[in-house]
Amino acid sequence: MMSQEKFFIIGSNSFSGASFIAYLLSQGQDVVGTSRSPESHQCFLPYRWQPNAEQFRFFQCDLNYDLDRLMKIIDTERPGYVVNFAAQSMVAESWKNPDHWFMTNAVSTVRFHEQLRHRDFLKKYVHVTTPEVYGSTTGFIKEAAPFNPSTPYAVSRAASDMSLRTFFEAYRFPVVFTRAANVYGPGQQLYRIIPRTILFIKLGRKLQLHGGGHSQRSFIHMQDVSSATWKIATDGALGETYHISTNEIVTVRELVERICHKMGVDFNAHVEVVGERLGKDATYSLDSTKLRETLGWQDQISLDAGLDDCIAWVESNLNELKKQPFDYIHKP
Repeated sequence: MMSQEKFFIIGSNSFSGASFIAYLLSQGQDVVGTSRSPESHQCFLPYRWQPNAEQFRFFQCDLNYDLDRLMKIIDTERPGYVVNFAAQSMVAESWKNPDHWFMTNAVSTVRFHEQLRHRDFLKKYVHVTTPEVYGSTTGFIKEAAPFNPSTPYAVSRAASDMSLRTFFEAYRFPVVFTRAANVYGPGQQLYRIIPRTILFIKLGRKLQLHGGGHSQRSFIHMQDVSSATWKIATDGALGETYHISTNEIVTVRELVERICHKMGVDFNAHVEVVGERLGKDATYSLDSTKLRETLGWQDQISLDAGLDDCIAWVESNLNELKKQPFDYIHKP
């Protein structure tokens, strides 16, 4: 185990951020986090399930409006590692208020980078980005694939990534990039496909499957993503991008069918096919050879085992989850 370091997590309320904090706590690290909203219910915060959860320190701080305060907290804490999970992340909704997505994902993020690059205590900045910047892929693509974003969300993320490339070249800003396939696991927000499918089956509600679910994805358990992010943060080469993915590709329909089979229900009785979302990319296939060969990472949790994990989480938290919003709620 690496000696204790201080990690500063931006977007600590996000599913990925909260899960990575749980992983860091399990590794005995010193962790501080910020998010723009108060901490959500503990069923959505995997770090709250850790026996040493009280060691995590949380500050409510909005990247868009509280940059000066955020930098004061960072200057006080002097973290060696900053990992940024914060983003406006919903793809379909980015068409409705694209300026909100560009403000958070590009403008405010670049302002933050400009401040952070002057901090000499920073060893590594991990920028958690997205395969959406590539657009729909043909075959498994490597990290050097050209950007071809197809939604306001993807364009806003690509803009920040490209800005960081210039910061690395001009200032040697200590950035590494992660791009993960579709993450899932216990604690994920209910508007995401896996927890939503499980919850709707439990509640006897019909799931709307956009476009028939023909788009293809790799679904990767968040525990595997966290272990990869840890390796990239500690050992990844500066300026490099690393894909985090399994090699199993399934359609969204196949995923939902698998969940239905596991829960002993009929797919046709629980699913309604509706129109496709605007700008929906058909396929994301990420080649994760670089991460596997240079940093020695391997995914450990199969999709079947991961789905069982999620079903158990929904069943054990059902009374609370029934009270939570099922749909995405936009916060500008």
